Amino acid sequence: MTAPLKSIEGTGDLAATMKDIGRAARAAARVLALAPAGQKDNALKAMAAAIRTQKPAILAANAQDVAEARSGGAATAFIDRLTLDDARVEAMAAGIEVVAGLKDPVGAVTESWTRPNGMTIERVRVPLGVIGIIYESRPNVTADAGVLCLKSGNAAILRGGSDSLRSSRAIVTALAQGLREAGLPEAAIQLVPTRDRDAVGLMLGGLDGAIDVIVPRGGKGLVARVQAEARVPVFAHLEGVCHVYVDKSADLAMAKKIVLNAKMRRTGVCGAAETLLVDRAVAATHLKPLVEMLLDAPCEVRGDRDTQSVDKRVKPATEEDWSTEYLDAIIAVKLVNGVDDAIAHIERYGSHHTDAIVTDDAAAAEKFLREVDSAIVLHNASTQFADGGEFGFGAEIGIATGRLHARGPVGVDQLTTFKYRIHGNGQIRP
Repeated sequence: MTAPLKSIEGTGDLAATMKDIGRAARAAARVLALAPAGQKDNALKAMAAAIRTQKPAILAANAQDVAEARSGGAATAFIDRLTLDDARVEAMAAGIEVVAGLKDPVGAVTESWTRPNGMTIERVRVPLGVIGIIYESRPNVTADAGVLCLKSGNAAILRGGSDSLRSSRAIVTALAQGLREAGLPEAAIQLVPTRDRDAVGLMLGGLDGAIDVIVPRGGKGLVARVQAEARVPVFAHLEGVCHVYVDKSADLAMAKKIVLNAKMRRTGVCGAAETLLVDRAVAATHLKPLVEMLLDAPCEVRGDRDTQSVDKRVKPATEEDWSTEYLDAIIAVKLVNGVDDAIAHIERYGSHHTDAIVTDDAAAAEKFLREVDSAIVLHNASTQFADGGEFGFGAEIGIATGRLHARGPVGVDQLTTFKYRIHGNGQIRP
């Protein structure tokens, strides 16, 4: 068991404390790797119950974080990401229960074959080990990351945003209660107990080999730093420059519904649409209704000359706008010459995160889905479905846009690797 959370700011003991956290996590990971599925699920169910019973304490801690952020002049989108309410706390608890109901990936045999010499070879899922998660603002990530790591047999070291430290502490207190009730080590889910930015650097160094993987969740600056400095593998996306392309065969009513949701449901999430591309062939019928709908939402629209001509409220787009992740009620709009031009624009300016096409043309949809090189591509659906819960993963630890190991929502299956088990009866190699 680990000691209760305490602040170590200003004590000069940060390096020693971080090494202790790493050692405790490594020991906990060995226990979790062998823990029965039922024991892990009991812990998760107890965590969900604790989140609900400790909701007043969680909301009180969050209110302090929000008040401090507001007094510091934080942006509206930032405050939205930071804020918890009854519904978001309940969603957190319900998400934990969904994870508890998922099939345990650990020990699953994904492939098996027999060699001519009679040996049987199995490929088996095993945990990654210790996962370090570095994130900003959203305190619900504390729960999502911790429980996904637990379900997949991994220990988690969480370094949340400085602005959400009180909220994350309250959430980890509830998670620790679930671990205790199930007889699992509290060091399975640890929160770095300081706002000191040097803690991030120590985690990126791997804590003397304790951390196996780093997952950053936050703004471009954080992710870029992690990718540049990490001495261990990273699952990450640098930014979510997501597009919706409205094809000439798109139903206008459907396009309006999808575009409004993709941009405005939650503007601060990585799956929010940042650029709207409209086929020039339907500019006369589709562009003005889409732009006016966004402006009235209200959403700031920055457009090319064609887009500016349909409404005087549209601001001129700069070259930088086509590759900007706003994470706010702002969108860039441009006319393109069909699906090939849309694909070329996405390839040039996109971030390989999530991109959607709205069309009733099956051939155009197939071409878009095949040729757009993004982790998630959608046909006639909102980009806001870029979420592990919506994929049926229960939750996600992040969205990965790289091509190695994990891509798209990183859920419990993606938090495992594999080993080979070989069964023989005396075979030797000639």
